[in-house]
Amino acid sequence: MKISSPSAGLVVAVIGSLSFGTSGAFIKPLLEAGWSPSAAVTARVLVGGLVLLPLALVSLRGSWPALWRARWRVLAMALAGVSATQFFYFAAIQTIPVATAALIELLAPLLLVGVVWVMTRRIPHALVLVGSLFAVGGLVLVVGPGAIHAVDPLGLALAACAMVGCAIYFVIAARPSDGLPPVGFAAAGLVLGGLVLGGLGVTGVLPLSATFGPVPLAGTALPWWVPLVIVAVVSTALAYVAGITSAEVLGSRLASFVSLLEVVFAALFAWLLLGEQLTPLQLLGGALILGGIAAVRAAGSENAVPATLEPLIPVPLMDAGVVEPATALDR
Repeated sequence: MKISSPSAGLVVAVIGSLSFGTSGAFIKPLLEAGWSPSAAVTARVLVGGLVLLPLALVSLRGSWPALWRARWRVLAMALAGVSATQFFYFAAIQTIPVATAALIELLAPLLLVGVVWVMTRRIPHALVLVGSLFAVGGLVLVVGPGAIHAVDPLGLALAACAMVGCAIYFVIAARPSDGLPPVGFAAAGLVLGGLVLGGLGVTGVLPLSATFGPVPLAGTALPWWVPLVIVAVVSTALAYVAGITSAEVLGSRLASFVSLLEVVFAALFAWLLLGEQLTPLQLLGGALILGGIAAVRAAGSENAVPATLEPLIPVPLMDAGVVEPATALDR
């Protein structure tokens, strides 16, 4: 899928956020049944990559040189955008609350704004600053004001590393494709990232445990593989392809701000499928995030990372848990 219109890019970005936002509602039953978070995310990444693999092979016919040219970009996506972000996030939630880790990781758009501010020594457009304030305020309301409190310093540092990985994801996704189809890029990054996560699990760095009995979902008992397949196809394969496609059109800054809608969609799906409470404060937070996106969009869709910084980047929940455990594995 190749698009060039910013309006179409916004639509695809929202689809990507919607897809990412479904993951928590489908993963939570697996977690409650005894799956470890690292096992669930490793399975979803690997299965999602394998789902995309046939489509990727078809799309790459005649484009294999493009995949070789993008090898460092694919490697960076797999290691930073997938594996590192997931690893640091799950390491963080061992010592700090899920909501706190999510809030820190999802500050990635502000990190991108700050990098440009420091490197160019130019104050961002006023609308970008206003949009950032709106987005952060909305994010706090959706995640929950209780996420802000003194916690373990190591956990905070690990969550900050996850934030960096998330920011790198958007930077890498926004780079010109140079002929590499988004589905091929996403499949390669997911398969390689899944293999890295699997390796960390096999060696004991990440705890892997799973059960294979029926799980409750939407008032009925389903085989364990049903929610896993849904999250792999919709929340991983479709979501990453949509995210990469839209970031190339919108640039890393705007794409990262649109991605904050994931927390809103996650709250909605947790309400619809799991019966979790949807509070007026969360609805207000969603409205503030929409206002922040509108402000950043009005400021212009130029990339968040200037060309002078690109040589510093090789050749970016996992969004993270924001509405209780239901959204612990969004990106």
